[in-house]
Formats: sequence, C-alpha cells, structure tokens
Amino acid sequence: MIAYSTPGTNDLDRAIIFYDVAFSAIGKITSPEWTQYGRPGDEGKVCIVLPFNGDNATNGNGTMLAFEVGDYDRVNGFHAAALKSGGSDQGNPGIREQTHFVAYVRDPDGNKLCVFTKRK
Repeated sequence: MIAYSTPGTNDLDRAIIFYDVAFSAIGKITSPEWTQYGRPGDEGKVCIVLPFNGDNATNGNGTMLAFEVGDYDRVNGFHAAALKSGGSDQGNPGIREQTHFVAYVRDPDGNKLCVFTKRK
C-alpha cells in the first residue's frame, strides 16, 4: 500500500551514513535519483531527503516508520547497526504484544523507526 516514505533530514551526508549502516542489516537498494532503501522486491521504499521547501526538517510527535524485516536476526542487526551509526535506543529488541519481535530507534534527526517480525 505505501509506495515510499521520506523522513527529512537537515544533514543529508550524516543521514546517508546512518541509513547505509542501519539498512545493511536488512538489505538495501539505492537509486541514482534518490537515496532510497528497501529490500529488493519490496514495493515500499524509504527515501532520505532534504525538505523540498527548503525549511528545516522536523520529526513529528507520534510519527514512526515501521519495517517488517522477516526474522529476529534482522531485527537485532538493524537495532545494533542503528545504534553504532549514531541512532538512539527507543526500545531494545524483544517481544511486544505477545505477537511480534520488535526494536525501536531514532535516527540522528530524531525520526522514530521500528523494525519487527512476527514472533516465532
């Protein structure tokens, strides 16, 4: 259903470093037109951009991007890679709602990200 999302940044170089490292744990694709991430074959992508209107990027209160990544190792790997590359922990990997294995981080711009898979 979602074609793409665009978390904004005020420092594109820093954001690209963060997302390159974090997405290396779950797979990524890139495009010459955009700095975009997603697993090959997935329809939805994440495009990292400077705001088109030239204003500062801000993160929304209650806004979160969530990625279904397929297995526990990818959840753990994304979380560790995100913290290593400048993200902040918002919830260690673990079972949530008894049905999903989930981890939460914020990127260096404060955008909240969730990675999850269904519980084994």
